[in-house]
Amino acid sequence: MTGDKTYDRTDDTIRSKAAASASSSECANEPRAQKGEPSKEPLLFLYANLSAARRRVCYGLLVLLGFSLGCSEFVVIGIEPELAEAFDCSLARVGDLISWFALSYAIATPLLAIFTSQFRRSSLLAVYLFVFVVGNLVSMVAESFELLLASRVLMGAVAGPLLAVGTTYVPDLLGPKHSSMGISVVYAAFSIALVLATSAGRFIAEYLTWHIAMEGAFAFALITAILLRFIMPKSAHGSDGVASPANQLRLLKEPAVIFGVLIFLFGIGAVYTFYGYVAPYLETTLGLSAAQSGGVLLVFGCICFVSDILSGVIDLRFGMKALPPIFVALAAALFGLWLAGANAALAVAATFVIALLMYSFSIPCITMFMDVARRKHPGALILAASVEPTSFNIGISFGTAAGGLVVTNLGLQAVGLVGGIFALLACACSVAAIVSWRKIRALTR
Repeated sequence: MTGDKTYDRTDDTIRSKAAASASSSECANEPRAQKGEPSKEPLLFLYANLSAARRRVCYGLLVLLGFSLGCSEFVVIGIEPELAEAFDCSLARVGDLISWFALSYAIATPLLAIFTSQFRRSSLLAVYLFVFVVGNLVSMVAESFELLLASRVLMGAVAGPLLAVGTTYVPDLLGPKHSSMGISVVYAAFSIALVLATSAGRFIAEYLTWHIAMEGAFAFALITAILLRFIMPKSAHGSDGVASPANQLRLLKEPAVIFGVLIFLFGIGAVYTFYGYVAPYLETTLGLSAAQSGGVLLVFGCICFVSDILSGVIDLRFGMKALPPIFVALAAALFGLWLAGANAALAVAATFVIALLMYSFSIPCITMFMDVARRKHPGALILAASVEPTSFNIGISFGTAAGGLVVTNLGLQAVGLVGGIFALLACACSVAAIVSWRKIRALTR
């Protein structure tokens, strides 16, 4: 590819700073090369001399990657009843397809971020894409539930590292000033896929067959992988490699980071106690048709996109101090879902409020993680960047597993009650995280 060799040099320390700026609102104050002028950021903006069109295409592929990853992760949510029937198992057992994917994602993402930083990003991208496509292929042809579950674990193991490697290209393609919003859009694409895949899967399963939903996820993954493999520019190294694994892991001992992880455990867990079983909830508890539930999920997805953007606004305007009232509101919405019973209008209204709050606390937490790393563990910046997606998927796994227990023992109606309790626990963790972070900032001024 023309121009790749010129920018194949990667200084690991500078790269880590670029990743840090991508996840912090401080990057808005960084200088930017004017149109037509040589880049004034030769290391932070490595691909400045590529054509603007080429950079836009490369960035567009990263957005496509986020969407593809979301489709593969969440396609099973919309076809849970059909999967339970096809493999002769309970809804709670089908929920394992979500929780084990998320658990695999949560475990593999930080480990691979730590131990593969010395390898070329382009090589890592190629390997992760290959495994991701193979996982989708196995899911598509699986004839047993065990094989389907194994394929989901395989996909989960590479989905987080794949997204992490992909987003390290964003500062190089867009420059530091625009990288924060650029990464937000990549994650927003993931969020849109969360419900587009769910609602599309619901329609497909009802009017065609659930196999087509799996085939569509595979086709999307394959096309995305081919385009990324041959169009993305090459680079010499990963994005970290500054500190030893042991030194990087010290970041995870910081109280602010620990409470931040717990925020996602209970906050996202609160949502997924309900959302992991949203299709049967809408159709069984509320009595909606498959078409109606698909429409609700489509609107839910659009609101989730707004929630992603809202998260950035909240971070810029209020920061972490906005989190306690957010979780109180989330708890109220989940309790409202429980109290609504079979009243479809009230329950759907509560569902949309949950969608609006679902991602609203993500970016403030990312900013906190990155700030703690910059102040106390500068060699662990990429690990800090991986904490949010890791914690998010821990929350998904926890919430889906808890939801399975609730559905099995208390019934679908009780998911709102248990989810509301988890939201209140997230509120308490957010207060503890704010206090811990303030102590770090006071000691490192």
